[in-house]
Amino acid sequence: MIDPRTDVSITSDGNLLFDKAVKDNVETVWHRHEAQQPQCGFCDMGLSCRICIMGPCRVDPFGQGPQTGVCGADADIIVARNLCRMIAAGAASHSDHGRDLVEVLEAVSKGEAPGYKIRSEEKLRRVAREYGIQTEGKDVLTVAGELADAMMEDYGMRRKSVTLVNRAPEKRRKVWEKAGITPRGIDRETSEMMHRTHMGVDNDWVSLLTQGLRNALSDGWGGSMIATEVSDILFGVPAPKPTMVNAGVLKKGQVNIVVHGHNPVVSEMVSKACISEEMLALAKAKGAAGINLVGVCCTGNELLMRRGIAMAGNHLMTELILSTGAVDMMIVDYQCIMPSIGKAAACYHTKMISTSDKARFPGMEHHEFHPDNAEEKAKTLVKAAIENFGNRKQVYIPVAPQEAVGGFSIETILGALGGTPAPLIDAIKAGKIRGAVGVVGCNNPKIKHDYGHVTLIKKLIENDILVVDTGCVSVASAKAGFKVPSAIEMAGPGLKEICGALGIPPVLHLGSCVDNVRILVLVSALADALGVDISDLPVAGSAPEWYSEKAVTIGVYCVASGITTHLGPMPPVTGSMNVVKLLTEGLNDVVGATFGVEPDPEKAAVFLIRVIEKKRKALGLDSRTV
Repeated sequence: MIDPRTDVSITSDGNLLFDKAVKDNVETVWHRHEAQQPQCGFCDMGLSCRICIMGPCRVDPFGQGPQTGVCGADADIIVARNLCRMIAAGAASHSDHGRDLVEVLEAVSKGEAPGYKIRSEEKLRRVAREYGIQTEGKDVLTVAGELADAMMEDYGMRRKSVTLVNRAPEKRRKVWEKAGITPRGIDRETSEMMHRTHMGVDNDWVSLLTQGLRNALSDGWGGSMIATEVSDILFGVPAPKPTMVNAGVLKKGQVNIVVHGHNPVVSEMVSKACISEEMLALAKAKGAAGINLVGVCCTGNELLMRRGIAMAGNHLMTELILSTGAVDMMIVDYQCIMPSIGKAAACYHTKMISTSDKARFPGMEHHEFHPDNAEEKAKTLVKAAIENFGNRKQVYIPVAPQEAVGGFSIETILGALGGTPAPLIDAIKAGKIRGAVGVVGCNNPKIKHDYGHVTLIKKLIENDILVVDTGCVSVASAKAGFKVPSAIEMAGPGLKEICGALGIPPVLHLGSCVDNVRILVLVSALADALGVDISDLPVAGSAPEWYSEKAVTIGVYCVASGITTHLGPMPPVTGSMNVVKLLTEGLNDVVGATFGVEPDPEKAAVFLIRVIEKKRKALGLDSRTV
């Protein structure tokens, strides 16, 4: 039996709402995880294969049973194929997100997307110039159309490399060229990865993983980077915004609408509808004091960094947020949306709405959003949420909200530094900031909710390491109080001094999980300023509670970009010691970075600090013994 006080979350709202869900007889992700025990050991080690119908097959890790599948694939091949298919799925998801945004950009350029517009003309023209588009003398919509066309070409096979790899330092691009992993086309690399892993194609585990690196880079420096840039163009470049986090952001006296998923195309229109005079008047007429729009997961992060909307929770909090009985409507798009939440919502009055043509869920009404109808669809749904306000029963909001600041784009970070990374570099050289770590990824019920994130970040900032985060981690760190100016009191003396002088917290929110690419842009700027490669910098990455295929791809493109990356949960690769050795040691000879796996966040912090101190020493900077 699960004890919510010890086994579920380190957060007050998480434990209290889990207790409420249990009393309401609502099944949660933790109950389902417990029911799956013991989980399959073959799958956990990556030794099961279901690629063809001659199987499913499995290899005995103890050498007592079969050592190959029916086709003859051994442990190395099976593990590599499985990992590469995870990379392909993750790359496809974030890159397809980018494609959706490019299609909206194209529709805006043609006047076919009422309600949407270009909010950052400066960034539009700057990115267009990177694509070789002449912008002088052209109106904004013409430039938008030409940029959309050029970005669509990046998804195909007509170029030698995706355009935005040119943002990487020259030394890094030479590393990719030497290794044969320069990404040629976003869809091309994913398609080739799936082809290579078909039975009877690529049966060299090294060759498979080499293509895995290239596939991941096609997302990091292609699809995901396009998604972030087009979001900034359409919805505005993020700037620091005060906000609130945790379940306490829900309001008893207001209509509560929760947006969940990853694509801002839907949430932007919902946000616009929520502040319209028509909808506010209707809410008042129905007895509500107003309309309260809040977020869960990355759709919420997209609105937080541009509009300052509050965040109710991260991935594992979704069902628990519904158990408050205060949510009048939850609107979802795609990714990280558990198919269980329609069932959970049915225990309350909440209306559940799906909106994407590629993502449907049980227990939800489906209202497809497209660029030409999104504005009207949003009004229709907000009206329905208001009408549902009167159907509430018992409402339980157990905590007060926590203050936070979010929305640090690369533009705002450099702006705070006077338009150049030089002050940050000077602080690193002086040892006041030892280095930086990007902490990313979602939650995993195998780990106490938010424990890995919060424990790791606390140790890092105590040791004068600046932290940037995205996605679900950013909600965890905000709830822990790391994202207010007073959080510098938890930082080491050097980091405290620098953050105090700049008026920023020691943990900077860089956006949604697709915005991990902002980290790539930032480290590229630092490397260029120092005349070194990314792999030379005192930086690292970490995913303490990761769970998804997207996270695999993110980790791989970070390592392939030269950033040593820590993982909390072990990926399903331990069935092949050859694959394990390549990922944790051998990649250092290829791309100058590796993976490290450590489930204990305290020990993980030591690992990351040692990586940073080793990089400092190699650069001729002072180093500490850890």
